[in-house]
Order: sequence, then C-alpha cells, then structure tokens
Amino acid sequence: MSTQIIRPARTLQGSLTVPGDKSISHRYAMLAGFAEGTSRLANFSTGADPHSSLGCMEALGATVRKGPGAAVEVTGVAGDFRQPARPLDCGNSGSTMRMLSGLIAPHARTFTLIGDHSLTMRPMERIRKPLAQMGARIELVDGHAPMTIHGGPLEAIDFTTPIPSAQVKTAVLFAGLQAMGTTSLTEAVRTRDHSEHALKAFGATLTRTAGANPGDPSKLSIAGGQKLKAIDATVPGDISSAAFFLCAALLYPDANLVLDSLGMNPTRAALLDVITALGGRIKVLTVDEHHGEMIGTIQVNRAEGTLPTEPYVISGALTAQVIDELPVLAAVAPYTSGGIIIRDAQELRVKESDRIALVAKNLRAMGAELKENPDGLEIPGKQSLHGASIDSGTDHRIAMAFSIAALRAAGDTQIDGAEAASISFPEFFTSLDSLAQR
Repeated sequence: MSTQIIRPARTLQGSLTVPGDKSISHRYAMLAGFAEGTSRLANFSTGADPHSSLGCMEALGATVRKGPGAAVEVTGVAGDFRQPARPLDCGNSGSTMRMLSGLIAPHARTFTLIGDHSLTMRPMERIRKPLAQMGARIELVDGHAPMTIHGGPLEAIDFTTPIPSAQVKTAVLFAGLQAMGTTSLTEAVRTRDHSEHALKAFGATLTRTAGANPGDPSKLSIAGGQKLKAIDATVPGDISSAAFFLCAALLYPDANLVLDSLGMNPTRAALLDVITALGGRIKVLTVDEHHGEMIGTIQVNRAEGTLPTEPYVISGALTAQVIDELPVLAAVAPYTSGGIIIRDAQELRVKESDRIALVAKNLRAMGAELKENPDGLEIPGKQSLHGASIDSGTDHRIAMAFSIAALRAAGDTQIDGAEAASISFPEFFTSLDSLAQR
C-alpha cells in the first residue's frame, strides 16, 4: 500500500484536461465489443475500471487495440459472444459486473463474473431480480459475486427500478436490446442517461414516454432484436474526476481553474449547481455536442461577496444525481461558510467502501466536528482542520477527496492507500501538483 504526502497550498491556478469519462467509457467499451465492425474511441478513460470492461470484452471474443495516448479500437463480435475460457474478471468495477450481466445474459452460454475483494462485498441482487424476471438463471453467493449466469433467450418485461441506479437501468436496457418483445423501464428518480445516448449512437432505437400526469416518471422502451454498428467517438472528460478540482476552487478566494473538454451531460451537471450554491462561480467558455453528450470548457473560481451562511442540504433526487461526488463535497464541507447536510445517501455505504463511515472517520482525524447518520452526514462550516493520516479504505474517491481537504489543512497530510486513485484517475496527484501554488 502506497502513501502520498499532501502539503498545504496557498491557492490553485491553471488549466486541466481530465481523463475520459469513466461511465461513458464503460458503455462504449461494451457496446463496441457487442457491435459489428471496428469502433474507434478517442480519450478513453485511463482509469483501471473501464479497462476491466475492455478485458472482459476481449475474453468474450472482441479484439481490442490500445493506441497512442488514450485511443482505443474495438472490433466487435457482431452480436455473438463466445464462451469465455475463464471467469470474466471485473477487477474493482461494479459498473462492469452489473452492466455486463445484462449484455451477456441473452446468450446461450455460461458466464462466471468475478472481482477483487471489494467487489465481492457489493450487492448484486438488484441485478439478478430483473434479469431473472426476463428468464435468465443467475447464481450469487449470499447476494454477492462471484456471479454465474446461465444465459439464454430472454423475454421483455415492464420494470420499475426499486432504487435510483443507472447500472440497473443499463443492465435491463442491454438485455432488452436482445430480448423477445419490447422492454420498458420506469425510474422514479431519473439517473444519468449515458446508456441511452450510447445505445442510440451505436444505432439502437429507444423511446421515452412521458408519465400520465405532470410529475409522473417517464418510461423508457427498447425493442429486442436490434443490431448495433461500430462508431467513431471522443469520450468527454469525466465530471466526477473534475469534481475534485471544482471543490478545490471553493477553498481559495483567488483560485482560478479552466477545465477543458469536460462532459456536461445535464443528468450529471447537477454538480455545477451545487458548486455554485456553495459559493463557486462557473463560466461556460465553449460547448459542443458529440453522440448526444455535451462537451464544454469551463472556468471556475470563488464568487466575490458574501458566501452562504446556512447549511446546504443535499437530499432526495439531488443525492442520486451527485452520488459519486458526495465524498469530496463532504471533505471540503468544513471549509465552507455554511456547511453541508447530506441525506438519503445510504447507497454510499455499499460502494467501494462504506463511504459515509470513512468520510466521518477521516474528517474527525483532521479535527472536524460532524454528525454521522445512517443515510448521510451533517458537517458544520467555518472549521479549521489539521493534517492527519488518512485511511483511504483502498477507495479511489476517498483517497482523492481527502487530498483536496488536505490543501487547506494546517500541516502535511498522509494519504494511506493512495494508489487507489488509479481506479479512476491515475494522473490525479500529478495534476494536483501542477495546479497547487505553494
């Protein structure tokens, strides 16, 4: 386990291009591996998780070529996965295991999906239930991986997601793409829509039907038997990776950061609204659209004048929209003027770690006062923190979140398990050093 020492900084300034979006990279990798032809993907994520998805596609018969920079070429199997010679290794990636399950379940093969220790602790029953309703036979160990899928023809279903989960939605849509009939899916809380854009980019037809009454959730429908064709695409920069630097800009009155080629999908851009509410100032310099995904360049710094004095509450649908960014928002909450209250975030307890517990533990180690609740945290603002030894729990988002908190702490901070950052952002510490003015 490696450690990283973070020294305090007096401000952050400069420009940065973050790695390709992890969520989009996963989906492009899987659909390219399933499609007919060769897809060329520029700015593919450099994180370990999407490369687990690429490895699984190779094991299923796709050809993957990694070019210079972050370019990837994937020649797909034209809808016919082969029987893998060994278990499909998903590494640390819950996204790979959950979404890939829906893509492979309609194939008359037997697939075993495995992962590292952290992945075997994460819940998979949420995937098994809808796929079983469609006719797949899936074996779990007490609701967890390893997962064995006895694939075969599937029937379309009309499914309502019990929890906000883009991964569950994606598994159902991927299975529905190949099922007999038209599969429909309703979300009470709309989650990120990368799968819908990716499926359309590869040639699938999806429809969204508005609810019967104003405020009712809409329904997604996808007809089975559709074929996919290869694409050329550029993956936008990952806003969840940018979140660390967006939050860092809140820490200094003279911070000034420019983030280039950033994904600005509306179902992910709620983070920008949170940053603004906490006292950030965001200016969109450019914006463009590629395969349904918005890509832009933004400038971020701290707004002048009086900052908010009341706690900012993140709850309900907003919690689901910024679920991946909550660790870093919580890590900088003590430095904000009003503090942050996080509710309805019990999903954080079953991520790569119990993120609520680890955030609370590490903030207390740095001297913060806070209240830990079953579904979130209450963190007062206007606090001063000191350097400490941080337990990352081998969780990439915890390691990076507390590297940001360390920038304003008194004294050096040691991040234990810093190598976890490579799961999503291998260049994180180098990028942080390039922007931090000391």
